Amino acid sequence: MEHLQAYRAAGGGKHRANKPNAARAWSRRLLIAAAVLFAAGIASSESKAQSGPFGPMAGSWSGSGTVTLDDGSTERIRCRAKYAPIGPTMEMSLTCASDAYKFNLAASVRAEGSAITGSWSEASRNISGSLQGRGGGGNFEVVASAAGFNANIGLRTSGNKQTVTMRADSQFRGANISMSR
Repeated sequence: MEHLQAYRAAGGGKHRANKPNAARAWSRRLLIAAAVLFAAGIASSESKAQSGPFGPMAGSWSGSGTVTLDDGSTERIRCRAKYAPIGPTMEMSLTCASDAYKFNLAASVRAEGSAITGSWSEASRNISGSLQGRGGGGNFEVVASAAGFNANIGLRTSGNKQTVTMRADSQFRGANISMSR
């Protein structure tokens, strides 16, 4: 017991191994500061990529809905969407499928104020055309046009929920889709 008291007295009541090493503490603080700066840089670059009129839509979405065909029949569909906004432009894809029906819509759009313009294509039917409409903040109303085809498309984004409605004048009459991220 006397040995333990003498040891504590020599170390000022503390074991030397428990005293922080100044160089080790400084390098730990430097490492933490670097990690915080790195995380802030990632957050900043993500917010720059997600700013602009398409920002609220950024990322991957999935959900389900219904598609209405020209004979009036409806089918349940499952959908996936990816939106990649960069400032006033966005690349997007929407793939939906049921047991008997599938469509693959891709678009490239640009916003100038509230005006939206761009191009679209549907891979399974090999058609493409132009997009024109209005909107901002993740909510848009556009018309997709091609030779012999017109469709009104509405996108509504609120937080992690999104609805897509389509109305067309062809064998594909429309779709109502609800998605989340």
